Amino acid sequence: MDHCHTSSLISLEQALEKLLVQAVTLTQTEIISLTQSAGRITATDIISPINVPPFDNSAMDGYAVRLADLNGNQALPIAGKAFAGAPFQGEWPAGSCIRIMTGAPIPAGADAVIMQEQVEVTESGIRFSYPAQQGQNIRTIGEDIAQNAVVLPKGTKLSTAQLPVIASLGIAKVKVIRRLKVAIFSTGDELQAIGEPLQAGQIYDTNRFAVRLMLEKLDCEVIDLGVIPDNPDALRDAFAEADKQVDLVISSGGASVGEADYTKPILEEVGKINFWKLAIKPGKPFAFGKLENAWFCGLPGNPVSAVLTFYQLVQPLIARLSGFTAWQPPMRLNAKAITPLKKSPGRLDFQRGTASINEHGELEVQTTGHQGSHIFSSYSLGNCFIVLERERGHITAGETVQIEFFNHLLKNQ
Repeated sequence: MDHCHTSSLISLEQALEKLLVQAVTLTQTEIISLTQSAGRITATDIISPINVPPFDNSAMDGYAVRLADLNGNQALPIAGKAFAGAPFQGEWPAGSCIRIMTGAPIPAGADAVIMQEQVEVTESGIRFSYPAQQGQNIRTIGEDIAQNAVVLPKGTKLSTAQLPVIASLGIAKVKVIRRLKVAIFSTGDELQAIGEPLQAGQIYDTNRFAVRLMLEKLDCEVIDLGVIPDNPDALRDAFAEADKQVDLVISSGGASVGEADYTKPILEEVGKINFWKLAIKPGKPFAFGKLENAWFCGLPGNPVSAVLTFYQLVQPLIARLSGFTAWQPPMRLNAKAITPLKKSPGRLDFQRGTASINEHGELEVQTTGHQGSHIFSSYSLGNCFIVLERERGHITAGETVQIEFFNHLLKNQ
């Protein structure tokens, strides 16, 4: 039945292409403290002002030597010591060695550092029983990062892997793209605020709550406009208010074809719809368009559909608007289905599943259970999407399917 009505729907790939081609990265930037920059996107290349390490230093606790002084099994007296922050000072007589600690500057003229576990301490000095090589256990200046090198390119998201690198350069402030401003609201007279008692015919507004959580994980500045009643004037006012304040407006509900679904006609009145209705399941009634100033994404009203369309479409849009150049679409992996999966041809289907490695080292996946677009618990039970091709039908246990592991927006841990 579904197959007969999907020829006019656009594919996920087409939707992403339309969306990303039109979206333009923000140009406004700000300079902030490095300690406050986690999750932000660099607005310029990060260029190293120094060499790292800034001087040749020892990679081991041991003894700095000149290879010319090593004469068979003859012990060398210790001429001094070098510590991190306290380099060896003074003359270094020929035929001697220097006690050195990890991180200490290499004394001028030293060819190698021999680790302390490879020497014998005698009354006459240090006997070196292992052969040494030029440059052994010496970290050279600029070996990690050379002065004036591009350490991180523009468009890098700063996190635990990047921030300590910048700190090692002595850089205290970074120029970043300003945070994306996003307005969110839900539509529907049936929606009730979380914590309030439900009246007859009401449900809790979980979509806006879920969307806000994901936006915060994406480091967006969120303006919450609450629940907008099923009223054209109220919805028109909400669009107008949001358009003045933000870069992106995200609504939930009202994008379907019911008598009380006003999002599409109001958007056509105050802006432009670039596409509407996708050949995916769940999430067919997804709208993307432009208001006078802000972009607009209309999520479906069903909670599973709202999160899925945010994950697959809004997430890459936010990456593009925010200047996050390294964003990549979810990787799809082959897995063996160990439970049957119901599927009708016509739409690309994203079912929730639990993937694991079996005793033979094979990736396998099973359904989380009922896949209705109202079963939000399927996200908490699963760890991946089972991605079933548009024209595929039912899957029997043992068939190969593709999966996408949840990223940080949906991971349980």
